[in-house]
Amino acid sequence: MRVAIEVILQTILAFFSILFITRILGRQQVSQLTMHEYVNGITFGSIAATLATDVNQRTWQHLIGLILFGILTFLVSYISIKNLAIARVIQGEPVIVIQDGKILEKNLAKFHYTLDDLNHLLRKKDVFSLNDIRYGILETTGEISIIKIGTKVNPTAEDLGIVGKQDEIVTEVIVAGNIIYENLKQQNLTVKWLIEELKIQGIKDLKEVFYGTIDSEKRLYIDKIEDHFPMEK
Repeated sequence: MRVAIEVILQTILAFFSILFITRILGRQQVSQLTMHEYVNGITFGSIAATLATDVNQRTWQHLIGLILFGILTFLVSYISIKNLAIARVIQGEPVIVIQDGKILEKNLAKFHYTLDDLNHLLRKKDVFSLNDIRYGILETTGEISIIKIGTKVNPTAEDLGIVGKQDEIVTEVIVAGNIIYENLKQQNLTVKWLIEELKIQGIKDLKEVFYGTIDSEKRLYIDKIEDHFPMEK
C-alpha cells in the first residue's frame, strides 16, 4: 500500500514538473522539432517516467536530474539563439538536395535519406516530377522546402489581376450535440436563431449534430453524426 501511494505521489510530481518545464522551454510542433530537440523530448520523458515509478531511490534525486536537464536544455537553446555558429553545430543547417531538377546525392547522404524518403517528402508537397524543381532544400526538421521553376509555379490572384476572397475564421457553435453558448453570444446570436437555422436544414434534434460552425456572414455549417453515405461494396 505504501509503495502504491509513493508511485501515485511521484507520478503527480513528475507530471506537473515536466508540464512546468516544457511550458518554460516553449512550444513547437513535433514536425518542426530538430533532431536535438527530439532527443531532448525523449530524455525528458524517460527521466519523468523514472521519477514516477522508481521507489528504490529518493524522489528528490530524480527531480533534481529532471530540473537540471531542463536548465541545460534552456541554456543550449538560449546560446543557440545568440550564436549562429553554435546553433549550426547543435541543430545543423539546411542543405540543398535538389538543384535544377537534379538530385545532389552527396548532400542527401548527409541526412541519411534514401530516394524513397525524398520522394515521400516531395509527394507531401504535391510535387511529382523533379523537372518541376529549381531548388529543394532539406531543413533541419527533416522537412523539405521547394522552389519550383517559374513555368511550374501556380499563379496567384495577384498575378491574374483579380481580388481573391479572404478566408475567415469560423466559430464553433455546436460540438457533439452541445451548444457553445459563449460563442453564440460573441456573435450576437441567440439559441432561437440557431434552432431556426437547424430546422431550415431539416434538423429537429441537436443530438443529430456532430459539429456546427458559423462564418463571418452568419452562415451555418452542419456535420451530422449520421451522414448516410452509401457504403462501399
